[in-house]
Amino acid sequence: MLRRLSSRNTLQYCTRLATTRFMCNNGAEKFLEVTHKNGVREITLSHAKTLNSLSMPMMCQLQEALSKDQDAVDLRCIVLSAQGKVWSAGHNLKELASCESSARAEVFQQLSDVIMDIRKLPVPVIAKVNGYAAAAGCQLVASCDLVVCTDTSKFSTPGASVGIFCNTPGVAISRVMTHPKSAYMLMTGLPISGEEAYIAGLVTKVVPEQELDATITEITCAIKSKSRSVISLGKEFYYKQQQMPIEQAYAAAQAKMVENMQMDDCKEGIKSFFEKRPPEWTHKN
Repeated sequence: MLRRLSSRNTLQYCTRLATTRFMCNNGAEKFLEVTHKNGVREITLSHAKTLNSLSMPMMCQLQEALSKDQDAVDLRCIVLSAQGKVWSAGHNLKELASCESSARAEVFQQLSDVIMDIRKLPVPVIAKVNGYAAAAGCQLVASCDLVVCTDTSKFSTPGASVGIFCNTPGVAISRVMTHPKSAYMLMTGLPISGEEAYIAGLVTKVVPEQELDATITEITCAIKSKSRSVISLGKEFYYKQQQMPIEQAYAAAQAKMVENMQMDDCKEGIKSFFEKRPPEWTHKN
């Protein structure tokens, strides 16, 4: 859902909302495939003719698919995948080239909204990459909670090659990768391999292509074995504490631990541990 920013007045907000709705609803073409099975929602970018570029319609559909029924107990995690050899080529340059400056700003804001929604979702979001993620596509990958890629996958931020420095992708990759490697990607535009991405911190795991599905299943099953409410509490605080000085973070974490231990699922987890049996989660806050 589109959010109103407190720093904008009503007229600015309504103008943006009208513009974004027009760009999102410009045609009824389908850009995604969405499935839900055993607590896992898989959202697949499926617009091969644009190399899964993040056009405004694509991003609007993605935002809707991510946020739909996000508080439902049977939603335990989200997997973000793509069809084809290109996971996502980034923003749609034809769309950007044909827009006025104000509309271009809406395109960039829409992806920022999607990324902030990923961070605020109560369940983990896993990027499943088997291909090439470039520019804003790489930004989207880097913004997921976990990233699993194949050993043939590649990542790049090549915008400077066509005169558009990847400033927004730089925000995402510089927060998860080492400085030398993220600067290398941004300033040369050269791609890095899945293994290099793993070493630099962009990727959680890198596996052979034939092991990708099994690895995703292993991770999602591990998440589903936990209390949804505990994972939700932990994910929210994980990102919140990253913005704090370390002493403040520890103080807040201590308070969060105490809060966590008051939850019914925490009490059940401790009880089941002592009774040597599987826990029976309620998944309630």
